[in-house]
Amino acid sequence: MDYQVNEKGYYGDFGGAYIPEMMYPNIEELRKRYLEIMEEPSFKAEFDQLMKDYVGRPSPLYLAKRLSERYGAKIFLKREDLNHTGAHKINNTIGQILLAKRLGKNRIIAETGAGQHGVATATVCALMGLECVVYMGEIDMARQAPNVARMKMMGAEVRPAVSGSKTLKDATNEAMRDWISNPVDTHYIIGSVVGPHPYPDMVARFQSIISAETKKQLLEQTGSENPDIVIACVGGGSNAMGMFYHYLNEEGVRLIAAEAAGKGVDSGESAATSVLGKEGVLHGSRTILMQTDDGQVVEPYSISAGLDYPGIGPQHAFLHKIGRAEYVSITDEEAMQAGLLLTRLEGIIPAIESAHALAQLEKMTFRGNEQVVVCLSGRGDKDLDNYMKYFGF
Repeated sequence: MDYQVNEKGYYGDFGGAYIPEMMYPNIEELRKRYLEIMEEPSFKAEFDQLMKDYVGRPSPLYLAKRLSERYGAKIFLKREDLNHTGAHKINNTIGQILLAKRLGKNRIIAETGAGQHGVATATVCALMGLECVVYMGEIDMARQAPNVARMKMMGAEVRPAVSGSKTLKDATNEAMRDWISNPVDTHYIIGSVVGPHPYPDMVARFQSIISAETKKQLLEQTGSENPDIVIACVGGGSNAMGMFYHYLNEEGVRLIAAEAAGKGVDSGESAATSVLGKEGVLHGSRTILMQTDDGQVVEPYSISAGLDYPGIGPQHAFLHKIGRAEYVSITDEEAMQAGLLLTRLEGIIPAIESAHALAQLEKMTFRGNEQVVVCLSGRGDKDLDNYMKYFGF
């Protein structure tokens, strides 16, 4: 089975580029050039050097002993939270900023939900001396204030999205409008495996460093590069796609994606796309999304600002449809308790997004010898206020 994108930009029934005519030149330029640029020796050398010396890769693969004892399995954490800027997002922004420079772009725009992608974009723009505008939902700006401050400190302009639910979907809409208005000098760094082709493939390739490292590290630590189970959280799905990437063809490895069920799948306040969604078009690609009977996007909800997206990336939609990956729903309460548990057992405060993946462990029964890798996609500094309010600290 081929799990990668075909020459027309599709994963099975999903993907493509459903875009306004005015966006076509930008997308077409990117489509024609991205693979060729990524294969250039100078690009690879610069990317690898920045990953090592700036981001701090490889990120550790940590055997969480107390967590393992609790669940009766060997639980490894892929520590993306230890990257510079505190999440996996920097892997993609480094790649895309190098791409943008080679395309002659001097202005960068981005969208962000939890703020981690916005921070990562502001970071690489400061590094390269490029103008940076980040669109962020007004509600997300309030609940992720430390990340807004970080972006501004690095010289980025943070523009609030005040329409719709005032969250990630609306920030994405605003960023796409900006790109249509500024096609010549601007590159849009999409933060997840969403959007029109080639973005889902391009972002997945940059994030695939996560599973490439995991295979080597697991081999060193256990003698086998393949775990039994891989778990990652999914909003749009970039950390999960990076974590799954080099395991897609390893049919013996179970792939589990944890979505945000919010206050419950049937509560009307959820972001459990794979359960509640139907096939349709969102932000330039055919995928699975939450929508009404007449095709209007349903507003998602999650306590986590990075998972309240009404769709999933087209590659995830494909993996879900064919059953290669399992998509599970985790409530706010389950995620918050899992975040607190990791903190108390291992001294690691996870991002609330990542806590959704950890919460899946509570729902599983292990024989005792399984090797499980959980992608710890981000650190919880940005979420301390939410944790404090939730638990009354």
